Amino acid sequence: MYPIIIGIAGGSGSGKTTFAQNLKKDFENEIVVLSHDFYYKNHDDLSFEERKKLNFDHPNAFDTDMLVEQLKDLKAGKTIEHPVYSFVRHNREDYTVKIEPKKIILVEGILIFENKELRDMMDIKIFVDTDADIRFIRRLVRDVNERGRTIESIIEQYCSTVKPMHEQFVEYSKKYADIIVPEGGNNKVALAMVKEQIKNILYTI
Repeated sequence: MYPIIIGIAGGSGSGKTTFAQNLKKDFENEIVVLSHDFYYKNHDDLSFEERKKLNFDHPNAFDTDMLVEQLKDLKAGKTIEHPVYSFVRHNREDYTVKIEPKKIILVEGILIFENKELRDMMDIKIFVDTDADIRFIRRLVRDVNERGRTIESIIEQYCSTVKPMHEQFVEYSKKYADIIVPEGGNNKVALAMVKEQIKNILYTI
């Protein structure tokens, strides 16, 4: 029964978002993408300086319960309003985004396989596996260009939280994947295989 829920996990900068967007191109009218990043917890109780020091790579940084509930609503044919998170302010925005139910839901994020309830909702689990050096370079370029971060702050965060949390939680969760995609989101062979699998599921339901 619709919708099909596909999870795409992988380390920060692995190419999981690229993989999700490349999948979306073939199923534009039947697919919606939800990022775990939308569901970072709100911290109006903290100052900006305090929010900057939070560990954003630990499972407790996310309101995963809210994501699970909204996925249940989508499966039940209900419209949701997902939160929007600002990586510049390190807090949620005051507005939400309306999402209508679709036949396919892609859920992407670094820690989506860590939570059992969320993991068990997925029909297909994909882990995008990319070398640590490549992931760090991509993260560095993104955070400088898109999030206004300094190189020094990016390196400090990577060493203090990103790398240890990846080793503790993200890498460990790879064992739950049905498919492991090496070398990022532009792996054309893996994309073709996953697209074919989605078509097979859609046409046999």
